[in-house]
Amino acid sequence: MNRSKIVAIVTGAISILLAIAYLIIVQILDYRDMKPAPITLLDSPPAITVLSPYLDKTTKV
Repeated sequence: MNRSKIVAIVTGAISILLAIAYLIIVQILDYRDMKPAPITLLDSPPAITVLSPYLDKTTKV
């Protein structure tokens, strides 16, 4: 065999092994049960602050 054929076979085998390892890792990570955080653990709801030079203390929004 030529050296280039051997290199091609070795790199192809490494590529296939990496692909299989990647698929196994993805399956393991996907198998985990991912549950969202309970709403009760949130500190407070997000607040909206409006800063405008056109609003003063007497203006009701």
